[in-house]
Amino acid sequence: MTALENPGADPTDALSPVPTWGSRRDLPSVGQIKFWYGPMDCGKSTLALQIDHNLARQGRQGLLLVRHDRSGAPRITSRIGITRQALELEGDTDLRTVVRQAWAQGTHVDYLIVDEAQFLSPCQVEQLGELADEARIDVYCFGIATDFRSRLFPGAQRLFELADVFQPVQVEVLCWCGLPGRFNARVRDDEVLRSGDTVVVADTAAGDAPVEVNPGATRSRTETATIRYQVLCRRHYRLGDLGPTGSGRGQLRLT
Repeated sequence: MTALENPGADPTDALSPVPTWGSRRDLPSVGQIKFWYGPMDCGKSTLALQIDHNLARQGRQGLLLVRHDRSGAPRITSRIGITRQALELEGDTDLRTVVRQAWAQGTHVDYLIVDEAQFLSPCQVEQLGELADEARIDVYCFGIATDFRSRLFPGAQRLFELADVFQPVQVEVLCWCGLPGRFNARVRDDEVLRSGDTVVVADTAAGDAPVEVNPGATRSRTETATIRYQVLCRRHYRLGDLGPTGSGRGQLRLT
């Protein structure tokens, strides 16, 4: 029966794809996928741990997941010193199985915190979608959008395609020139690298050695020199200009 055939129906219902309030209450609730992204040093891991803290204080139970933390250990680490143990994900980890195992151990899972989410495979992001839709689990992802070549990580790209909410982290990171930094330049021997393996984990501090995370067929050669990352604006990323070095690598001179 159409709205016109039913005198008691709201005639605008036939024109709108949005269900009326009464029918909306009958729809199954689903979890949401939220993706916070930004360059290195903008506080993504700090925000991840803060959200976990807030949710836990509300009595919700969640799992902390990470893929290739800068520490090289199964934990989420923030540069301001906050650290939490987490479950390290592998390239072939099925996230649905991770949740099922938690259920089997008697752990209720209301939410997932996923740090370094750019390193997830597109298939794993789709598994997060299934957990949100079918298990009604809220998923909070944090990661870098683009790699050192300024191209989207496959995991980040799939998150942009599937997430309910995605937004940049609001803590501004500056290039050495003072402009907003958006590009994560990979640096070796004071030179911005333009080619190489997509995944080489290192930090932004000078002198930190890289953690090799993708040995084998994907590696073109062994990285023996110290690798670091530096956040640059588009112009200086394009020019490969790391700025003055007299007061520290990549830092603006004070005099």
